[in-house]
Amino acid sequence: MGNILILVIPAILGVLGGLHWYVWRRLVRETTAPGTAWRRLGTAVFVAGPVLILTAFAVPRAGLPFWLVRVVSWPAYLWVAIALYLLLGVIVGEAARPALAGWLRRRAERTPAAEQAPATAPATEPVSELVAVPGDAPAPDPTPDPTPAPAPAPGTASPAAPGGDAPAALSRRVFAARLVGGAAAAVAVGTVGHGTYGVLRGPRVKRVTVPLAKLPRSTHGYRIAVVSDVHLGPILGRGFTERVVATVNATQPDLIAVVGDLVDGSVEDLGSAAEPLAGLRARHGSFFVTGNHEYFSGVEQWTAYVQELGLRLLANERMELPAFDLAGVNDVTGESYNDGPDLAAALKDRDPSRTSVLLAHQPVFVDEAVRHGVDLQLSGHSHGGQLWPMNYVAELANPTVAGLERYGDTQLYVSRGAGAWGPPTRVGAPSDVTVVELASGQA
Repeated sequence: MGNILILVIPAILGVLGGLHWYVWRRLVRETTAPGTAWRRLGTAVFVAGPVLILTAFAVPRAGLPFWLVRVVSWPAYLWVAIALYLLLGVIVGEAARPALAGWLRRRAERTPAAEQAPATAPATEPVSELVAVPGDAPAPDPTPDPTPAPAPAPGTASPAAPGGDAPAALSRRVFAARLVGGAAAAVAVGTVGHGTYGVLRGPRVKRVTVPLAKLPRSTHGYRIAVVSDVHLGPILGRGFTERVVATVNATQPDLIAVVGDLVDGSVEDLGSAAEPLAGLRARHGSFFVTGNHEYFSGVEQWTAYVQELGLRLLANERMELPAFDLAGVNDVTGESYNDGPDLAAALKDRDPSRTSVLLAHQPVFVDEAVRHGVDLQLSGHSHGGQLWPMNYVAELANPTVAGLERYGDTQLYVSRGAGAWGPPTRVGAPSDVTVVELASGQA
């Protein structure tokens, strides 16, 4: 493992540094003059960004105080999101820059010479007609000064000709670079700002109807509130939990299913942030299964704590409700901790004529659900990709990234999640609490 890290860490650092250098070159070096305040400021930002990212990664592992982790995490993770969209903007700009420069060149070629330079007095015009010299005052020397004007510094605008256009006063290349770079920066900051606001305001309610053939008529319309991927941590804290709880309770569900990745940190640091979960209210109670991040955060401590808060843990277990069986399994990450999922144990001695609903954090577990004849699996984990275009990456690792799909006789519903991991930002994958309404095939 140590040898692998020796190879992987330098590679990661190299990629991180190389991408930042590329974006810096396009947005800072090619749009500012050496030694200017803008060049120094832009360079400082592109140096501080990756340093913050590495610091945010290292500080929690160094055992430093949680308040310091929070201070570093906010700017570091926001920069991750901003840097992503700056990179995408610069890549798109690679196609736009030549087109823009070509348009400027054609425009300059079509501009008449008289509009490109101010008219000057004819050299043969008599001096006496140009200047009136009173008394004995010496007449001005009509001989032009042969000393050439100093050339403008690279990357700066030359003096614009009277009546001329701003693009003509600037180098076409610099003007195009500034225009494209400014647009990329504005779009990146605006996108991340909007996506961050969407997360911090709390999840919205999404409603989905799932028909189940074996569900009794008496249970038609049964509502399960699915909460996944809250990711309490150095950024999302107690106030965010309170918003999630208020949103869930407002739906008046019959049952609440918290399907993993509740936290990113220890009970010592985040116990207070999770405490409002004790206020969850549903007719048949609240249930919890582990996600991969619980195993990274101290799974034994967290499973004990959520039970203290009133959530029922389903660790490879089944609960027989009046109209259907509710089962839950440990996350597949638990296999590395000798605590993996065991669906056979959870469904042992079950009446197969009853409807079965399974809580499993990762969508990939649907293959096991199909083999065991589960009617409906409720999952999270994928975040819907969280930051477009990462949804395409998520599709490579998950059979379903978000929404409802059927696999054989098993239906799988994947929530995008209530919170966010890493950057507190979502683009193209809004956070949600899903109310799954069960529909009886006999109704």
